[in-house]
Amino acid sequence: MPTVIEPKANKDAKAQPVPPVSNEPELFAAEVAMEGKSSGFMPLVLIAGLILVVGGTIFYFVKGARDVLTVPLATSTVTRILDQQGPATIRFSTGTVVSTVNEKPQDPHYKLLAKTGVIVTKPKAKGSSSLIVALTPAGEKLFSTIKGVEKASNRDGTVTYVVPLAERKLVDVAKVTMIKPHLARVEYSWKWDPNRLGTEFDASGSLVKSFSGWDRATLIKTYGADFYGAPPTKASIVLMEIDNGTWKPYVE
Repeated sequence: MPTVIEPKANKDAKAQPVPPVSNEPELFAAEVAMEGKSSGFMPLVLIAGLILVVGGTIFYFVKGARDVLTVPLATSTVTRILDQQGPATIRFSTGTVVSTVNEKPQDPHYKLLAKTGVIVTKPKAKGSSSLIVALTPAGEKLFSTIKGVEKASNRDGTVTYVVPLAERKLVDVAKVTMIKPHLARVEYSWKWDPNRLGTEFDASGSLVKSFSGWDRATLIKTYGADFYGAPPTKASIVLMEIDNGTWKPYVE
């Protein structure tokens, strides 16, 4: 019986090339996914930025609304400002007072002080512009009751006194208007609070009225006389809040 011989496989036959699998669909899908992520991320950034802007604006105005100047704080602030202005004062010297640029013994304040009984005076010599001035016991007693009297001895033997006459006192705060956050206008009224010597320097009082018109004007302009018994004066001031939470006069 004939032997069946199976045909040999051709080992040298070349393998058929396999076409490469295209990655384009995967790349396209990845690109689409990235674009999707990017397009989804940008709105989030914009929304977050908008929230920050709106939130910051709201915080600014809410904080500004809270940072108002209250009437009690305005009262204490204006009181402090009035105190810082200092009192009205009278300056004079005792001893042999010679006329100089800063000292004029012939001016009416020495005459007014003599009328109040605080000092006694007499000319150094007939026709002399110098004046011999002495403080009376009543004057010494009066000065002991007045807070803030300053006394200084000079090289020429004279003694110079600076005596407070009246202080500015706040009567009330009528209105506080916020111009913008941290800036407010305060409307208030104040009046003089004279001491015992200050009442004698009241421009509407009998002692000051006893002088000539020229001397009264000089006393008011230069030597501390004022209308201390006048009704309260209305005024306004713009205040600005500074970093430590206090308020001070606003300067443009």
